[in-house]
Amino acid sequence: MLKRVLKWLGALVLLLIVVAAVFVVNAIWFRPWSLNVFYEKAFIEFVFDEPELLTSLGLIEQFGITGHSGKLGDVSPAHQQKQFDRLRKNLEQLRAYPISRQNESQRLSTSVFEWFLQRQLDGEKFQWHNYPVNQLFGVQNQFPSFMANTHRLNNAKDAEYYLDRLAALPKKWDQLTESLKAREERGIIPPRFVVEKVLQEMTDFAAKPAAENILATSFKERAAKIGKLNDEQRAEFQRRVEAAIEEDVYPAYQKLIAYWAELLNKTTTDDGVWKLPDGEEFYAYVLRQYTTVPLNPAEIHAIGVAEVERIEGEMRAILDANGFAGQPIAETVRSLGKDPRFLYPNDDAGRAAALAEYKRLIDVALERSEAMFATLPKASMEVRRVPEFKEATAAGAYYEAPAMDGSRPGVFYANLRDMTEVPKWGMPTLSYHEGVPGHHFQIAIAQELTGLPQFRKLVPFTAYSEGWALYTEWLAKEAGWYEGDPFGDLGRLQAEMFRAVRLVVDTGIHAQRWTREQAIAYMLEKTGMAEGEVTSEIERYIVMPGEACAYKVGMMKIQELRTRAQQELGAKFDQREFHDVVLKNGALPLEILERLVNDYITAKKA
Repeated sequence: MLKRVLKWLGALVLLLIVVAAVFVVNAIWFRPWSLNVFYEKAFIEFVFDEPELLTSLGLIEQFGITGHSGKLGDVSPAHQQKQFDRLRKNLEQLRAYPISRQNESQRLSTSVFEWFLQRQLDGEKFQWHNYPVNQLFGVQNQFPSFMANTHRLNNAKDAEYYLDRLAALPKKWDQLTESLKAREERGIIPPRFVVEKVLQEMTDFAAKPAAENILATSFKERAAKIGKLNDEQRAEFQRRVEAAIEEDVYPAYQKLIAYWAELLNKTTTDDGVWKLPDGEEFYAYVLRQYTTVPLNPAEIHAIGVAEVERIEGEMRAILDANGFAGQPIAETVRSLGKDPRFLYPNDDAGRAAALAEYKRLIDVALERSEAMFATLPKASMEVRRVPEFKEATAAGAYYEAPAMDGSRPGVFYANLRDMTEVPKWGMPTLSYHEGVPGHHFQIAIAQELTGLPQFRKLVPFTAYSEGWALYTEWLAKEAGWYEGDPFGDLGRLQAEMFRAVRLVVDTGIHAQRWTREQAIAYMLEKTGMAEGEVTSEIERYIVMPGEACAYKVGMMKIQELRTRAQQELGAKFDQREFHDVVLKNGALPLEILERLVNDYITAKKA
C-alpha cells in the first residue's frame, strides 16, 4: 500500500514539474497565457538587460541576486535596435489579449502600456536624433555619478563588483563611440557649445590624480563603512580602485576625448533640431512624447506667451505692495536675488546652512501634508548637495528616486555651486517641487503601490511627474503655506514664470529657429534669474528638445482636472480623494489621467 501511495505521489510531483516547466517555457519564449504574467515578463526582460537600471531600482538584491552589479549597460547600435525589436514584439503580444476579457485594472494597465509602446515605436525613425554625450545628463558624467552614489558598497563582494564595473568601462565607451559615429554619418552632431563644454568637463575629469578622482574618493569614504573589512583589506581595495582608474577609466576617457576633439571641427552654431534630417517632424514627435497631449509647436508657443503675461501681472501686484511699485519686474527680482538679507554666505558654512534650511522646509511640508493627502509615502527622503564634479553644468536641483527595497532613500539634490544663485525666498518652492509633496510623494507612492504590474510604478511620463511637482507648488499657495511671506510667494511665481518661459523658448529654438543667444535674452528679460543659471537652462533645452514643455503643460492639465472636479462635485469634492486618483495609479499619459478623473467624478456623483 505504501509503495502504491509513494508511486502516486511521485507521479503527481512529476506532473507538477512538467506543468511548471510548460508554464515557464510559455512565459519565457512565447506569449504568456496570463496577461499579468505578460506584463511582468515584458518588464523583467527590459530591466534585466539594463544592469545599471537594475542597480538603481534595487529590486532583486534582497533575494541574493547580485550578478548585474559588476556589469555596465550596453550602449551599442545593435543593442539599441534589439530594444526596438523587443518593443514591437511586446506591442503585438499585448494586442493579442482581448480587452473584453480584462478586468478594470488590467484595462488601465493595457491602455498605459500600449500608449507607451506605440509612442516609443513611433520614435524608431528618430532613434539617432539625440545627443547621448552632453553637458547635462550625458553618459560621460552619469557614469562617475552612478558609481559614487548608486552602486552598492555593503560588503567585499560589492567592492569587487565596483572594480568589475571600472574594468568594463573601456568596452562601454567603445560602444558609445560607435553609436556617436552612426549619428555623425546621419548628420546628427551636437551644437558647438555642447562639444566644447563636454570636452572641458572630460579633460578636467581625466586630469586629476587617480587618488583625487571622485571614483576613488567616494569609494574610500563608503568602503570605510563596510564593517567586515579590516584596514589592510580596505587599503588593498583602494589601491586596486586607483590602479583601475589609471589603467581602464582614464584611457577610455582619453579615447572619447580624442574623438570628441575631432568632432569639434564639424560642429556649427545652429542650436535647434530643425537643422537635423526631418527635424520639424522629429520636434513634433518629441513634443507629443513629452507632453502626452496633441498640441503642436505653435499652440504650445502661444500658451507660453499668454501664461508669461498672466504671471507678470501677479508678480507686479506683489512688488507694488512691497515697496517696488513701478519698478521693472525682472530687474527687481534679479536685484532681490543679490540682496544680502536673502543670501547665505558663499562658503561651506553657507552651504551647510542652506542644506539645513531645505531639510527644515521638507519636515514642515511633510507635517502639513497630512491634512491634504490620504496617502503618504513610507520611503524617507534626504537633501544632499549636487556632487561637486558635475555641479558646474548640472541643473539647479533634481530628485533621485528611492531604491524599491528600501535600502536607499529618495534624495533631493540641491546645486550649491554658487550661493548667490540660491536666494532664500526661492527655497520653499524648490523644496515643495523636488521633495514634499512634489516628486518624492509622486515617485515614492508609485513605487509602493501593490497589485499593479511593475512597469506601472516606473514608466516615465514627464508631463505627469513634472506637472504634478509644479501643481504642488501652486497647491502650497492654495493651502496658505506662503501666508506672511510675500517674497516666498514671489519665488513661487518666478518658478512658474520660469516654466511658462520654457514653453516660449523651447518652441522658439526648435521650431522658430531662435538662436541660443535669443533664448537666453528672453529668459533673462522675463524671469530675473541669474545669467549663469539661465545659460545652463537654455543649453539644457537645446540638448533635450521638447522635455521642458512638459512641465507647464502637465501642471495646467492637473489644475484643469481639479477645477472640473470641484465645479461638478461641489460640496462632495475632497482634495484628498482627488490626490489619490492622481497619485495611486502611477505615472500616466495626461490623456489617460483625464479619463480616470472623469470616471471618478461620475462615480462620486452617483
